[in-house]
Amino acid sequence: MAIKKQYLKSKPICKVTFSLEAEDAEKVALVGCFNEWDSKDVPLKKLKNGTFKATVDLPKDQSYEFRYIVDGEYVNDTAADAYAWNDYAGTENGVITV
Repeated sequence: MAIKKQYLKSKPICKVTFSLEAEDAEKVALVGCFNEWDSKDVPLKKLKNGTFKATVDLPKDQSYEFRYIVDGEYVNDTAADAYAWNDYAGTENGVITV
């Protein structure tokens, strides 16, 4: 699991690339408060090496809760900046700060 942040000088945006190693997975999606937890909004593309990857533009100077959905199951990213408890789900969400 990896998260890469690229800040743009021309805009108050950070391009965040989310990567997840899931060689045996069929389908991976990124969900979070930035896309209203919509599992169809940010599908990750499977690369030949079995890693799934997607890049999202996020407004900087904010924090966002997120998780992956791997073949229907929620998974946290070990590379998250922090974790926040979610009473609704009864578990933690990953947090990224840009």
